[in-house]
Amino acid sequence: MTTGAPTSPSSVRPRRSRLRRYLPLGLAAWLVLEIWLLTLVAGAAGGFTVFLLLLAGIVLGAVVIKRAGRRAYQNLNEALQRGDAPSARRGGNGLMMLGGLLLIIPGMLSDVAGILLLLPPVQRSVSRLTERTVERRLRAAAPGTLGDAFQRVRVHRPDGKVVQGEVIRDDERPGGASREQRPPLTR
Repeated sequence: MTTGAPTSPSSVRPRRSRLRRYLPLGLAAWLVLEIWLLTLVAGAAGGFTVFLLLLAGIVLGAVVIKRAGRRAYQNLNEALQRGDAPSARRGGNGLMMLGGLLLIIPGMLSDVAGILLLLPPVQRSVSRLTERTVERRLRAAAPGTLGDAFQRVRVHRPDGKVVQGEVIRDDERPGGASREQRPPLTR
């Protein structure tokens, strides 16, 4: 369906962000390094040892995720019973869940990163670093509300598509006349 909105014949491709450019390369390098480390350990200690290490990582990761989830649920439940918002000072559950997830992912590097995230000093430093990064990015963001951002995206779409709809009101018409039911608009 065309809307009649003119489109530029020589549309310029938007510039890709660094994350979108280097993330696939980083994931591929991480995967190759994980496989290489697994083969080194298998050559030194044997395949059965590697299997036991991977199995232990999966079990430990599942236990950590379950424990962190249970603790987060208890914190939320206690906060709701008190009638206030859950506090972030007893946090670390998100980083513990991330550490458990990294333990579940097969590989030696992910296991080491998962175990490091289970240590409280590492959790505090990662939490502070993440908080500073988010604050810096929010300060650098353009002013305006989230609705303004969605409005700007809608206005600048090159195809100019319009979604048609119908407003349905629940109140009755004056004089007691009820409204007849109409089928939804279809094309």
